[in-house]
Amino acid sequence: MDFKNIHIGKMVEKRVKETNTDVSRICKFLKCTEEDIKQMYASQSIETQILLRWSKLLEYDFFRVYSQHILLFTSSHKEKNTPKTKDIPTKLPQFRKNIYTKEIIEFILESVNSGEKTRQEIIDTYHIPKTTLYKWFSKYNSEQNGPEE
Repeated sequence: MDFKNIHIGKMVEKRVKETNTDVSRICKFLKCTEEDIKQMYASQSIETQILLRWSKLLEYDFFRVYSQHILLFTSSHKEKNTPKTKDIPTKLPQFRKNIYTKEIIEFILESVNSGEKTRQEIIDTYHIPKTTLYKWFSKYNSEQNGPEE
């Protein structure tokens, strides 16, 4: 999964194929034509209300892909001289910042296991705490290799 360059239309199309969802059902649920659906598949972005309907229809949280992008590639953590937005009062809902999905963990572990990045590069690039990263390696690498004897 490429969390840096998101093409949501391709992801929706892939999910439609996985679920074998009938085109007529999609058209009825989204109140659109088959041509509109093809245009959405080709589109790199989809309007949020439509993406919400896709998420409900296909029972998949497409918004989570964007949340994972923010976790991995947000620039606010990298710039030391910018004011911290967490210090600004808000009436918007507050969420836990570091909710790493299994896909993110697998992406990070694969980056290190393949030699693409070192553990230190992962820590520096994605601002994942060292202890968290080492816990992932301890837990998930032993799961992939089977139970330890």
